[in-house]
Amino acid sequence: MHRRLATGLAASALSLVTVVATAAAADAAPADKPQVLSSWTQTSASSYNTWVAARNNQSAWSAYGFDWSTDYCSSSPDNPFGFPFSTSCARHDFGYRNYKAIGAFDANKSRLDSAFYEDLKRVCANYSGASKTACNSTAWTYYQAVKAFG
Repeated sequence: MHRRLATGLAASALSLVTVVATAAAADAAPADKPQVLSSWTQTSASSYNTWVAARNNQSAWSAYGFDWSTDYCSSSPDNPFGFPFSTSCARHDFGYRNYKAIGAFDANKSRLDSAFYEDLKRVCANYSGASKTACNSTAWTYYQAVKAFG
């Protein structure tokens, strides 16, 4: 009886230590996490490129505890009419998820949506003529959707 009780208490203590250690690790994210998050979610091409490089080397940023998960363009096509919007959608998801996690989403939503639109327009800059017009129209539609329903 005492042995079972001791084993149960030891298992409970181990579970508690695991929970506390996990919480401590999340709290131990580097102090510059908000600045890094901000630098990766601006409207500029350099912000986009820096985020893409970080996304391709996520392990280097593991101490920050960023949420890299994405559903890309949600229920909309990731590559509408062949326009490759998936990476732009992934960065948008990154901004939404990580700002929600730190409780700063409302203050940053407008900029995140604007960065998304700028990313889409950079995709469209690779086209010309009717394709560019169609791409820009599709980008505008995606932007309006996240702005309204994001």
